[in-house]
Parts: sequence; C-alpha cells; structure tokens
Amino acid sequence: MKLNYLGNSTLSVPEICLGTMTFGQQNTEAEAHAQLDYALERGVNFIDTAEMYPVPPKAETYTKCETIIGNWLAKQARDRVIVATKVAGFARGMDWLKPDATPTNIRAACEASLQRLRTDVIDLYQLHWPSRNTPLFGALEFNPVNERASASIAEQVETFAALVKQGKIRHYGLSNETPYGLMQWLRVADEQGAPRPVSVQNAYSLVNRAFEDGSAEISFREKIGLLAYSPLAFGTLSAKYADDANAVGRINIFGKNWSPRYSRALTEEAVAAYAKLARENGLTPAQLALAWMRRKPFLTSAIIGATSMAQLQENIDAFAISVNDDVAKKIDAIHQRLRNPAQ
Repeated sequence: MKLNYLGNSTLSVPEICLGTMTFGQQNTEAEAHAQLDYALERGVNFIDTAEMYPVPPKAETYTKCETIIGNWLAKQARDRVIVATKVAGFARGMDWLKPDATPTNIRAACEASLQRLRTDVIDLYQLHWPSRNTPLFGALEFNPVNERASASIAEQVETFAALVKQGKIRHYGLSNETPYGLMQWLRVADEQGAPRPVSVQNAYSLVNRAFEDGSAEISFREKIGLLAYSPLAFGTLSAKYADDANAVGRINIFGKNWSPRYSRALTEEAVAAYAKLARENGLTPAQLALAWMRRKPFLTSAIIGATSMAQLQENIDAFAISVNDDVAKKIDAIHQRLRNPAQ
C-alpha cells in the first residue's frame, strides 16, 4: 500500500482511507467490524468517520457510527490505526446538532468523540463544513443573501491549536472548504503562530473535478493534502444505476432528491461515457474511476466506502491498477465535454 504524508505533517497515511458513513444505517455493527478487519488486513489502516454519521443524518442515528468504530478500536493495538473524525459546522437546520462550531462546541464535541471512539487521542480532527455562509453539497453559487453570524476562523484555529497542545488531537483538517477558505485558514494559523491544517476533505471524482480549479495549486504550494470523498459519486460511477434502474444503493434507498447532484441528467450522461470507456479498456467502471485518481499529485488519500465486502474488495483492488496516458487523455476529453456535472 502506497503511503503519503498527510500535508506538512510527519504522519504517513495509505492512499486509501476507509469511509464509514454507512455504519449504523446501511451496515450493522457486525458488518462494519468485518469491513474494518478486512481493510486493516489489506493495509488500509486509515479510517474516516464523523460525529454526524451515519448519513443521511438523523437524530436517532447521530453519533452511532463513532460508537461502532470505538467498539472495534478497543480491540485493536491503537498505534496500528489512524483515526480521523469530524465536528459538525453550522447546523444547517439539523436541530439535534449544536448550532455552530464555536470554541465551546468544538471542545465539547471533541471530548464526546474521544469517549465514543474509546481512545485518548484523535489522529486527525476535521471541521466537517465551514461555519460561514458558503455553497455546500451541490450548491452551485455563493449567495450573499444567506450571510449570518457564525464562529470565526480565528476562534476555530485557536481552539484546534489548543486541542493539539493538550494532546487531544494530533492534527486538524478541513472539509468541504473553498479556495478562499483554505487560504484564510492558512493565513490565520500563521498569524497566530498556530499549527496549520494538514488536509482538506472535499468531494472529488470523474464527475466532480472542481478541486482542480484553484484548490489543487493551494494543495501543492501550501502542502495541504486532499482526502477525496465520494470518489465513486455515491456509487453512480460504478454504473450500477445506469445498468439497472432498480439497483440496490444509496440513491434508490434514500431517493434522488436527497443528493440531487448525482442524479442530474448531465451526471448520468457523463457516467455512461466513463463506463463505456472503462469497458472498452478491460476495466470495470469503478476500477477506472478509482485508478484514475492515483495519477493526481495532490491526492493524499481516497475515501472509499462500501456496503458489501465484494464492493470493498473491488475498490481496494482498483488501486493496484494503472490508467495509461491514452486512457487519461480520453477521460479528459469527456471532462471537457461534460465538465463537473456533479459539482
């Protein structure tokens, strides 16, 4: 398993991270533990979760994922596993969450996550989404009308830095952040003489390459690594929905309106084009989508999730495959025609 440094830190993580947002909803605790055992056997010792998981978020399942992982983690040698979790940002109408990621709420959330995970330290603690007004989860443009009071980046940097100093967390990172936001966090951390964020967890896939437009240069020059979530675009890039409209999966279980960016007509057209290219080159659509990501110099780790062991095995195996220059050029040609339909 290829290892990459996590941003400017000395922590090495595998190029695959096990995503766990299905644990506690689509996957039982026993199934989750089986996935964790298998991933660890394959060298995937990097696990990503969140206080909000499983997803779609609900009051009755809030924090369940961390508890499931904590029960597994208690049986492991702690130094074998790299654990990442997240504190929620602005509540976005979810009244079971704290209203915003204020210093008090970040500290309380961290303590609660430590208890649920049954560990003394979190290796990577991330802000799940910004507190400030910014486009999120498929929103296509910034809208000043949505401005509101929120915790400041300066307050949050100071809080994460204090948690590092106290030994509660080793590093901190961001998620769903914009180029503007990345630069603000780095600027404020430097002004405070505080540790910098080491990573950013954003959506990145064949149908959403928005990270390349601005954030990729920041990632390279400022050494802030990308943890790419939804590399299979909620399973659409496996082409299972294109092949079978009734396929079992998140989009059919929870409905297309829950995450509409993966059900747009242009997304479906792009998925079909990439699936055709994959099969013409002896690959499954999922293998093409995941193997292509390995070419990207800004990728620190791709967060793969699965609801079955067969899916998990295929996804891990895909990282042993290389996409050649000819196929990469054909991918870019599709991208130019159908640019970021799931942004």
